[in-house]
Amino acid sequence: MSGTLYGVGLGPGDPELVTVKAARLITGADVVAYHSARHGKSIARGVAEPYLRDGQIEEQLVYPLTVETTDHPGGYAGAMAEFYEHSAARLAAHLDAGRDVVVLAEGDPLFYGSYMHMHKRLCDRYPTEVVPGVTSVSAAAAVLGRPLVEGEEVLTVLPGTLPEADLAEHLARTDSAAVLKLGRTFGKVRDAFAAAGKLDRALYVERATWDQGRSLPLSEVDPTTVPYFSLALLPSPVNDGVRSAARSAESVVAVGEVVVVGTGPAGRPWLTPEAQEALAVADDLVGYKTYLDRVPPNPRQQRHASDNQVEAERAAFALDLAKRGRRVAVVSSGDPGVFAMAAAVLEVATDPQWTEVPVRVLPGLTAAQAVASRVGAPLGHDFCVISLSDRLKPWEVITRRLDAVAAADLVIAIYNPASKSRTWQLGEARDLLLRHRSPDTPVVIGRDVGGPTESVRVLRLADLDPSTVDMRCLLLVGSSQTRVVERGDGTRVVFTPRHYP
Repeated sequence: MSGTLYGVGLGPGDPELVTVKAARLITGADVVAYHSARHGKSIARGVAEPYLRDGQIEEQLVYPLTVETTDHPGGYAGAMAEFYEHSAARLAAHLDAGRDVVVLAEGDPLFYGSYMHMHKRLCDRYPTEVVPGVTSVSAAAAVLGRPLVEGEEVLTVLPGTLPEADLAEHLARTDSAAVLKLGRTFGKVRDAFAAAGKLDRALYVERATWDQGRSLPLSEVDPTTVPYFSLALLPSPVNDGVRSAARSAESVVAVGEVVVVGTGPAGRPWLTPEAQEALAVADDLVGYKTYLDRVPPNPRQQRHASDNQVEAERAAFALDLAKRGRRVAVVSSGDPGVFAMAAAVLEVATDPQWTEVPVRVLPGLTAAQAVASRVGAPLGHDFCVISLSDRLKPWEVITRRLDAVAAADLVIAIYNPASKSRTWQLGEARDLLLRHRSPDTPVVIGRDVGGPTESVRVLRLADLDPSTVDMRCLLLVGSSQTRVVERGDGTRVVFTPRHYP
């Protein structure tokens, strides 16, 4: 007996809008499958999470590409077809073994959904059932409080990927419309509404039913802020006199907060989806100018740059903005909790005037991890992290700690090794470490890792020249067990074994 394939609609995003039947099937399934982009985050799984149980098999179907180019011989269509064939084969293996498989789908499984590609490939071989879900179109109308159609009116649903002229022609002929798949198509869609003479009636809904959703007139939307999970709605013309929720929402008093965001060492590819979303929804960005420059400009947002040595003042400024109802992102490089802005913001936030301001900290990839990844796994065993900056703590404290961790045979990640005004500390630190470590101890020096001038060097502790190190460097000093190995392909890797003798 084979298992049954279920295509389960989850609705528009609010877990409470999952149907009773969908919830029952998700909980009872042997296997739960869901799609995601390469960043790994699955909206469908997030919606279904309250209904999952321990012990279920999860099959994550990761798209090979979304909007990227591909060298696949069949182009985009060929790459996706191959992906769907492989995904269907993975699910078929479970079905052949008698396991029931639930494929999660945002909205409705057969309404612009990825599930249909599994359905077409498997429905003639296995028992199949589709569980409908609330579509984003219905959710958007509910959020706005505007009827879609009445009486004999016609509703047209359009993908925003159509050519602008086709969109305008459809919009001109219909009474009501919903245009999906916005994101990068938004400018074209808005121009099509204008060409059809209906831009003044069009409304915009983003992430309908989500906690962070919003709605407003389409003509007032900043194109750079539009995510994929949004749509344009042309509601029933009979109800033009009804005041829309988009307008009434403007009168709601905003609740401010401070989010301390870790952007990683450098560049968008190292930014987590959570941090990216926090930067996108912020009203204000606060941070050291060099780090703010890594965030693409958005004319909707206010940017407040400051010097690198005014952390407390920067934190107070951000908290004051949030107290007045602004959504503030404090931008920090690497991980904000590692020698960065999280501690500064939380310390200042203990002042009674800001204790009611919400503060969140979002992690980021820290420099030690980034540098380690470039050479292998030098942090594969116990390690510690120390800053050589004596701006906020005495040098005697630093040397005492260095002496202790060197004697303990820990791998050491050294942050802030040198600057224009701190030129002697690294040499003294090297000499201290040589009292405990072999001159042959591997040292990894990473500079601007992830940035345009990245360089990574591996040398002996005895050969460490402080004059070649600056503030943009991070050092990893190995333990007695750290090894440098030349591999057969010509590469050299550094790793610390997991087992200690």
